[in-house]
Amino acid sequence: MDVHRRLLSTSADYVRARDLIENETMRLVRGATGRDGVTRIPVVVHVVWNTADQNVPDAQVASQIEVLNQDFRRTNVDVDSAPPAFLPLASDGRVEFFLAETAPDGAPTTGIERRQTTESSFGDDDAVKSYDSGGLDAWPADTYLNLWVCPLGGGLLGYAQFPGGPPETDGVVILHSGFGTSGTAAAPFDLGRTTTHEVGHWLNLNHIWGDDGTGCFGTDNVSDTPNQGGPNYGKPTFPHVSCSNGPNGDMFMNYMDYVDDAAMVMFTAGQVARMQACLAGPRSSIGAEEPVPSG
Repeated sequence: MDVHRRLLSTSADYVRARDLIENETMRLVRGATGRDGVTRIPVVVHVVWNTADQNVPDAQVASQIEVLNQDFRRTNVDVDSAPPAFLPLASDGRVEFFLAETAPDGAPTTGIERRQTTESSFGDDDAVKSYDSGGLDAWPADTYLNLWVCPLGGGLLGYAQFPGGPPETDGVVILHSGFGTSGTAAAPFDLGRTTTHEVGHWLNLNHIWGDDGTGCFGTDNVSDTPNQGGPNYGKPTFPHVSCSNGPNGDMFMNYMDYVDDAAMVMFTAGQVARMQACLAGPRSSIGAEEPVPSG
């Protein structure tokens, strides 16, 4: 949200784009229009490291792609841990991810590029997204999901850019110890869910509490997520009631809350509709749609 607010205050183009995107999103969601199949999105992972222990191995990158595919397709084994009151809402996002096989110049690629930097850590100012400031440049954002993995300072786990921002900074940044499920990944953020959360933002999902601090007046613009009085942390117990949302309380097990990786397990049908509207709207150029397998 700091990135979002910074762009709102510095870029009139971003303000206009966000207004248009939100209007289009509401229209698409109301009309239930969008892609019917599964969208497969090519990913490039830019690994920017300072010390050798931050240089996440290929296997760790692969583990993160696997988590994204499980979480966005509702095949994660822990989805059944959602409370019975919320489990029927847990939905298949119909989005899959794979490491890019072709670079922007047409050459074969592993979908992973690496750079050792002299920067000891990065913040949310997008410096990691530019070679000139110690990072790596984005690949074309209309074709690839850009993921940067790097040391982040200030307790930052990751951040994303909503649709509508500058293409040269479009994508998701993740702390090297909050990425994937092996290698440098460290509890309680060692199940790859930080990336799931941030890619949710990249697909135009808001935080589930509506980003109004701890009030009860914000909205995530999704109808099937309960009103919630601020973020949850750690591993809450069900029910956790706020904003008079009993008896079931907060949907803290949603990927768009702030709980530990082991506590977040689901997207809702309403969130899927919003993500699919994003793929039919501002991100319509990315990915290839394939039919949903029958059976």
